[in-house]
Amino acid sequence: MDGGSGVFTSHGGISESSANGATGGPGQPAATLAHDQILPVSDDSSMNSPKSHLRFSERLKALELVTDLGTDIGSRKWFRGLGTFIGLSAFALSFWPSFAPLEAAPTAPIGDAVRDEYRSQMILPLALGADSGRHMGATSLVQPLSEAPERPQIELLATLGRGDSFDRMLRRAGVGVVDAQRILDMVGGAMPLGEIEPGTQVDITLGRRPAPGSPRPLEKLAFRARFDLELTVGRLDEGGPLELVKKPIRVDDTPLRIRGTVGSSLYRSARAAGAPASAVQAYLKTLSQQVDLDRELRSTDTFDLIIAHRRAATGERQAGQLLFAGIDRGDKPKVQLMRWGRDGEFYEASGVGEQRGGLMAPVSGRVGSRYGMRRHPILGYTRMHSGLDYKAGYGTPIVAVTDGVVQSAGRAGGCGNAVKLSHGGGLQTRYCHMSRMAVSGGQRVRRGQVIGYVGSTGLSTGAHLHYEMYRNGRAVDPASVKYVTRAQLSGAELQRFRQTLSTLRQVEVGAALADLAPTANEVAEEEPKREIDKLDAPKPLR
Repeated sequence: MDGGSGVFTSHGGISESSANGATGGPGQPAATLAHDQILPVSDDSSMNSPKSHLRFSERLKALELVTDLGTDIGSRKWFRGLGTFIGLSAFALSFWPSFAPLEAAPTAPIGDAVRDEYRSQMILPLALGADSGRHMGATSLVQPLSEAPERPQIELLATLGRGDSFDRMLRRAGVGVVDAQRILDMVGGAMPLGEIEPGTQVDITLGRRPAPGSPRPLEKLAFRARFDLELTVGRLDEGGPLELVKKPIRVDDTPLRIRGTVGSSLYRSARAAGAPASAVQAYLKTLSQQVDLDRELRSTDTFDLIIAHRRAATGERQAGQLLFAGIDRGDKPKVQLMRWGRDGEFYEASGVGEQRGGLMAPVSGRVGSRYGMRRHPILGYTRMHSGLDYKAGYGTPIVAVTDGVVQSAGRAGGCGNAVKLSHGGGLQTRYCHMSRMAVSGGQRVRRGQVIGYVGSTGLSTGAHLHYEMYRNGRAVDPASVKYVTRAQLSGAELQRFRQTLSTLRQVEVGAALADLAPTANEVAEEEPKREIDKLDAPKPLR
């Protein structure tokens, strides 16, 4: 290349004039050259690079030390490239650092004073009660004591946990075997130990040990055994026997009456008036038996509920179950329901019990085979199917469709394990193929009570419930029977019910919220407590 002009050659032997014409020559169009048509640059003094550098480059290129190792494998050219690769790799590895240990300063000598300094900063002195291990480090000058002084008295607060026993609670608190047995005998004579509720806290005071290793003697034990009783076990004289002291607590059983306006929400209004959540839920459930709470209640109506309530002279309060549920709807008849009887059912003011409408499904599942003639899947011939077959999984609970008495419960031939209930008025129901029965003969059951579990006993091809109904001894279609049951009070029972209802309705609103006025004896027995004594609170036992 000279002054921007390229020197070229062609693959064929052509004349110089032909070549000039082919490339255009002077005044001709420029020609496109292939890479192999370019001739080496001629040796010219006008070039910038020295001649020696060009010759070295050409010779180095001719050696072909750097090649593609992926082509011409096994040739001389490939081996030259492999030698270059190995040489460069060895050169790089020659700079790899050695793993010889480094020289460092010599270890400083550690004497006894330094060891004592280290010992003072260990964790062990901290575990022994030091606020700083530096000050509590034990040296060779420290001599252990032959015996350590103990506290003359220990006060703690033990809690009776759920599933725990009073005996285990005493042992866990450190009470000796002899004292614990004596406490159990005295407390068990005052009240059954099983009636002590979980969560009861017991104040325990233990005295000085009579000898090293022996348990501490009990000096005093006090707890609230019942809402109306406090028990104290202690020694009247130092070293004397344990004695039990009963302290009855005066309790007022005036029920708590709450009234208010329904407003936008009956539940929120009752809760805002101070009624417990459980009592409000029971109130809504009871009231829904008589009133449609979504459609028949107005915001101006007045709710009225009375709850069992106890208040102790010591200030504690205890709310119980719902006793009375009422609603005043202005021009409409009042609804007044009161809990009555051993079963705790609610009755209207007239003595009529809560209404039980219709039958419950005996089991959760769809009907697979209905009442009527059918071909028996096991016997193979057509016969009467006197009931309904409910498809349900094995072990599904079976409930009574309404109140009744268990007439029989046991094996019943092809019916397998079966329970038969008598509901009065000549009506009976039977539940067959049970895997397990949950009632026994003569037992009274309530509507919705579990009486057994689905199985496949007797002539059965799989787990299901065969449910039958009889009227005066004859089978009827269970799907065709719907009825309502209501309890009715009469005679002396109705008279007592009305007297109790009249007394209950005379309770003043909020009368049970006032504190009980102390009696003269309670004022005399109350001892003044010094401010310094209030600081000595018992330590809880976890």
